[in-house]
Amino acid sequence: AQNTTREQMKMFLTRLGFGSKAVITGDVTQTDLPEGKKSGLVEARELLSKIDDIGFATFTERDVVRHPLVQSIITAYDRR
Repeated sequence: AQNTTREQMKMFLTRLGFGSKAVITGDVTQTDLPEGKKSGLVEARELLSKIDDIGFATFTERDVVRHPLVQSIITAYDRR
């Protein structure tokens, strides 16, 4: 979802039906959007984080369950 536009994210989120749940995943550090274009995922978090029944989870390099070297790679990029 990190590559969604504001409009795409709004379109998706407004399709929820009664009794439904949605889980949206994305890595905002890995967007392919044009320079200066804000991720719909980033904007959704900013706009919706204070609404009851909407939650966000943020993972760090400590949550990586891939090869241990991946943690070091993420840490190196985050320092930049």
